[in-house]
Amino acid sequence: MKFDLNKLVWPALRQVSSGDVAGLGKASFSKRTASLKSRLSDADRVVPSVCPYCGVGCGQEVYVKDEKIMDIEGDYASPISRGCLCPKGSATMQLVTGTHRHQKVLYRRPYGTKWEEIPLQDAMDMVAVRVKKARDATWEDQTGKGHPLRRTLGIAHLGGATLDNEENYLIKKLFTSLGMVQIENQARI
Repeated sequence: MKFDLNKLVWPALRQVSSGDVAGLGKASFSKRTASLKSRLSDADRVVPSVCPYCGVGCGQEVYVKDEKIMDIEGDYASPISRGCLCPKGSATMQLVTGTHRHQKVLYRRPYGTKWEEIPLQDAMDMVAVRVKKARDATWEDQTGKGHPLRRTLGIAHLGGATLDNEENYLIKKLFTSLGMVQIENQARI
């Protein structure tokens, strides 16, 4: 007796009639499971990338649809991570597209109780003025014996783990040129 596998509703009958007793083949599929597809199959393209969180350099694949990121996964072709990502790397999608992230500069005035939005250029100017003022106020040109120092201990920098190696390199060069010696990164702590 021959059965049409598509007409059999009960999976056990499909398994027995097709010889797939273990249910590892098409006999175990329902109409719904046969129609399922990967959530990433609709991507227009996959862009190779590197995780931005630390210096390990785990490979990532960025899935793009309609010029928007739809997902970020580990890259199995990466000899470093072989498709694996740590919890921070797995959350890269939230770093890029998180709705909880502020997209504007917020400023709270001294003794203020509320945050207010200010233009980015105003914020950059405020930071530049304050860095210059702190640097000038704490500048040490030489020791008491006349040995050159050319440094400031009044400013320090602690970088975040979301910075990549190139950004950390540039930050180190910038802050060293300002005379800062206390420069560290959270990824190493």
